[in-house]
Amino acid sequence: MKTGLLHHIELYVSDLIKSRNFWEWFLTEIGYSLFQEWDDGFSMKLEETYIVFVQTGSRFKKPSYHRCRTGLNHLAFHIESVSELEKIKSKLEKKCCTFLYMDRYPHAGSTDYHAIFFEDPDRIKVELVCSLV
Repeated sequence: MKTGLLHHIELYVSDLIKSRNFWEWFLTEIGYSLFQEWDDGFSMKLEETYIVFVQTGSRFKKPSYHRCRTGLNHLAFHIESVSELEKIKSKLEKKCCTFLYMDRYPHAGSTDYHAIFFEDPDRIKVELVCSLV
């Protein structure tokens, strides 16, 4: 394995059922598959990288997550084509997902790529990116 590649990310979530409904669907859309599951969590894997989701213990739920506090701001994922990006955007709209920066869509991040920004059930910002260069 190449030094420096991301091995895994672990996210604690406030409601495992809601998060699993969202993340398992979304990550499957972009090529991940279920890797592990247990009573308080599950993980999704693509090649050698996996993402773990664990139910937050009740004593740790306050204060809730906010991306502007110290810590994780967002997760960004590649998508191969603008048409794939648009297809997933349509599916996210049907799921009543909260989108961010739609006034600047599709270039909210840069004119070098198309991107959509949206939130997961805990309001973690997620970015789906298609490079144009």
